Amino acid sequence: MPKWGYSIISEELDPEKTVKASGREIRVSHKHAREVCKTIKGMMLTKAKEYLLDVMEKKKAVPFKRYQKKAGHRGGLEKAFAGRYPIKASERVLKVLQSAEANAENKGLDVDKLRIIHAAAYPGMKIKRFTPRAHGRASPKYETMTHVEIVLGEHVGQGE
Repeated sequence: MPKWGYSIISEELDPEKTVKASGREIRVSHKHAREVCKTIKGMMLTKAKEYLLDVMEKKKAVPFKRYQKKAGHRGGLEKAFAGRYPIKASERVLKVLQSAEANAENKGLDVDKLRIIHAAAYPGMKIKRFTPRAHGRASPKYETMTHVEIVLGEHVGQGE
């Protein structure tokens, strides 16, 4: 079993006021997961959960800033015009978010004051398969897995 680390520096986090959760080797697009994580970073926990549920119901779009080629414009986006509705990535990120919330409840933190202080998604290992071609040949086909990690911290100010 590999020992997974986090991409955020652990020394800067207060262990009594922060909780971590990660989803490793998730079968979802790392590009979509990255844009979802970038969007929810900095949100309060309840607001982020509502946002992800709205994305899954196609009520709100996720702004695509890096991976935006051939992405259509969506109404209601701030600071970006291109957007999509990454349903599968939103479901998996919401699952990791709920896991972090459960960790916070287990630690005894106030769930209403939690803010997402770190949300990251990056590519994991690749699964190699083959797709059949003409004349008995085959070409490789790669599927890239995704790592998602979320860190929640108690917000000491006004609740949004």
